[in-house]
Amino acid sequence: MVDNDKAGHLLLALQNGDAEAFTTVYKAYWYDMFLVAYRKLRNKEAAEEIVQDIFLRLWRERDTLRVENLNYYLFSAVRYEVIDYIRIKGRTFEYVDYYGSFHDIQDLNTENQLALDDLLRVIDECLHILPEKTREIFRLHKLEYWPISRIATRFGLSEKAVEYHLTKSVRLVRTHLKEVMVLLMTAAGLF
Repeated sequence: MVDNDKAGHLLLALQNGDAEAFTTVYKAYWYDMFLVAYRKLRNKEAAEEIVQDIFLRLWRERDTLRVENLNYYLFSAVRYEVIDYIRIKGRTFEYVDYYGSFHDIQDLNTENQLALDDLLRVIDECLHILPEKTREIFRLHKLEYWPISRIATRFGLSEKAVEYHLTKSVRLVRTHLKEVMVLLMTAAGLF
């Protein structure tokens, strides 16, 4: 770690695009940040990825960051990223368990299984209809549970612009899925 005076000078140099300052910050903090993440996650790859992402974001956003205390900023970032990782992985495991329950149902006949597979394919295709930026915003917010403020920062947009993209994407996905559901239900003779 670096004392507060030196950290302040490094931060100023970093904000001015000094690659050597970035290297110094990276070497001074990387291992300690990794240990904090690893102690919480007990997953070496995930801890390394979290720390790398934080440093990547630090470099990319160096000229817009308003950081007063580098130590606090970096270790808070680790804390929040670990929390996000646990929350996302928890939701992923819930989804896998939920989806897995479909395979446990013994009375699904071939037609029903094909209909389920088609529905899952259509949901995936529906996301590809969206423009790239809108699709990425939708994915980050709805699938990875990023807050709107964080997405706005990542894309350099206002929160209102992010909300616009989300509204547009949710409306499109909902409309598309309704159309597909009507077609599937009609084909299955349920309508």
